[in-house]
Amino acid sequence: MQIHGLTQIHGPQPVSAPHRTQAPHGAAASGHTTGADQLDISQEADMISRVRELPEIRADRVAEIRAAIESGTYETSDKLEVAVGRLLDEFSS
Repeated sequence: MQIHGLTQIHGPQPVSAPHRTQAPHGAAASGHTTGADQLDISQEADMISRVRELPEIRADRVAEIRAAIESGTYETSDKLEVAVGRLLDEFSS
């Protein structure tokens, strides 16, 4: 039934089968399939998910390293060599 204002009421209309959606003309070319659900996760949500997977912060170890930095005993030639080696490995891969 269609109602147009207070004075125009049309009689019953025929019942039609459900309408089927058609894919836009470019859908086949873009690789999208019709009828499939899709979930897009933002970069922020992905980063939050990764952060939640990180292990808990060890406050005792952080305090130990801070004390070593303050006293000047943290930076050693061995640690510097390991850090440079890891940096070079990262650049080469």
